[in-house]
Amino acid sequence: MITLTPQQKTYLRLAIDYSGAAAWLVGYLVTHNVQTATWWLVGVSALAIVANFSLERRLAPLPLIYGGASLVFGTLTLVLHDKSFIKMKPTFLDIAFGSALLIGLAIGKSPIKLILGDTLKLSEPGWLRLTLRYGIFFLLLAALNEVVWRTQSDTTWALFRFPGALIISLLFSFTQIPMMFKEAKAMEAAAAAIESQQ
Repeated sequence: MITLTPQQKTYLRLAIDYSGAAAWLVGYLVTHNVQTATWWLVGVSALAIVANFSLERRLAPLPLIYGGASLVFGTLTLVLHDKSFIKMKPTFLDIAFGSALLIGLAIGKSPIKLILGDTLKLSEPGWLRLTLRYGIFFLLLAALNEVVWRTQSDTTWALFRFPGALIISLLFSFTQIPMMFKEAKAMEAAAAAIESQQ
């Protein structure tokens, strides 16, 4: 059995997470046909779910959601011969994620903290601010997807979805770094103040 380092596992997870989108784009660029590219998406998404299970020994939530949505919307596209389904898949996912974050925020919880709590050091208000920002971001991304697929060519939409949406998401994440650093420094200062009083 092959043992992977944590960094190798991270890269492998990223490859699995984006394999379906990459396969769809390659399929479309090769065939210039949304229906045919969707076959690529469905096949690779199914393989990605199996690969993720082999890596994690469990069905991790996010890859399962992405892969499952690709299978459902891809199958609808193929069975009904209607490419609008595969184009609406990102809208559905982004609305689902954005709504989940904002609903969590409304009840005073941070779903992002449940996922990233071990990797980021933020105060409770900091987690809530991050949740609000990402919740709004996902809803705006859903709206942008609707505008692009309804007004632009298939090729433009394909490039918008991958790598365009990934680049937009990374840029947005980078804009959150100053707030995270500020939070981390404030928590360190608070911890130091408590230690000095003991």
